[in-house]
Amino acid sequence: MKLCSLASGSKGNSLYLETGDSRFLLDAGLSLRETIARMDERGLEPGSVNAILLTHEHIDHIRSAGSFARKFRIPLFASHKVCVKAGKNFKKCALVEFESGVAFNFRGVRVDPFPVTHDACDPVGFLVESEEGSFGSATDLGVATRLVASKLKGCRALNLESNHDLEMLMNGPYPWELKQRIRSRHGHLSNEESLALLNELAHERLELLVMAHLSEVNNHPGHVAATTGSFLRGQNVCSPGILIGDQYRPGPVVEI
Repeated sequence: MKLCSLASGSKGNSLYLETGDSRFLLDAGLSLRETIARMDERGLEPGSVNAILLTHEHIDHIRSAGSFARKFRIPLFASHKVCVKAGKNFKKCALVEFESGVAFNFRGVRVDPFPVTHDACDPVGFLVESEEGSFGSATDLGVATRLVASKLKGCRALNLESNHDLEMLMNGPYPWELKQRIRSRHGHLSNEESLALLNELAHERLELLVMAHLSEVNNHPGHVAATTGSFLRGQNVCSPGILIGDQYRPGPVVEI
């Protein structure tokens, strides 16, 4: 299994996942040119991608989804509601609709899109399972429900939202309405909420942890790395590698 966080943050999100014989982009929120440039920078071949999986319709997750799918003639997987809401972005694409909560198979890989709470029309997280094990992703969610925790248990690698530090958010420059939206059940997970979820998901075979979708205004990579590292050192269950998703440059390609 190989992973690379190509971009993570409010200006664009995309993660490369290679598992079994398949290669995916989980979201495509950068421009087409930037997506290709970042893949090239990390030695990843854009033309080798087999499919794009979309979590929801916000532009920082779908910006180049249609153009990438058209250019490389690959299928674009999205829920029916997302296809309707953002259909103008997906013209002449090989669209494959899925239903949130219903798993499907693609090239020997089982993909399970599960519902999350966010202010989008039909947001999902993903559990991707192959002979190499499972990968789970949950970003852009306001609360980690029991369903989210149950879906992500047992994964070898996780991509988890750690959007904001609550104190930085509340003392920061955002207007009150936006602060309330971020804190709501349909907003984003705080660092503390992310670690609470991780506490439920920690197991001895967890090898890689990507902390994702950090706010540039209300969080700091060093703080997330410190608090996550402190949490991991305080338990004796697992010791995964930690990556902090970056908005402006791709992370390393990690093989587990």
